Amino acid sequence: MNSMTYKGYTARIDFDDRNNLLVGRLLGIQDVIGFHADTVTELRSAFEEAVDDYLETCARIGKPPEKPASGKLMLRIPHEIHAAALVTAKAKGKSLNQWATEVLNEASHI
Repeated sequence: MNSMTYKGYTARIDFDDRNNLLVGRLLGIQDVIGFHADTVTELRSAFEEAVDDYLETCARIGKPPEKPASGKLMLRIPHEIHAAALVTAKAKGKSLNQWATEVLNEASHI
């Protein structure tokens, strides 16, 4: 995945072959924030402008801006997997939280 990051927000970048444009969209929030440009340099500027505009608009209307991630993650998994993960974490001398953080970090950096 091609992406850009700015002020804690990440955008997915795609190429629109039909319109010959680079297009981006912020990930991890419900609000729809998109931008586009002809070049990577212009796209970076459009991305930063979109994030800044989003933050300014939220402040102006008194709405807290959405954050891509709070740092809290609740998962519903089968109890067998939960038990196996707990045993694995303890065997490595870690809490389940520490172990899961490492596993998710490794898995998310493809």
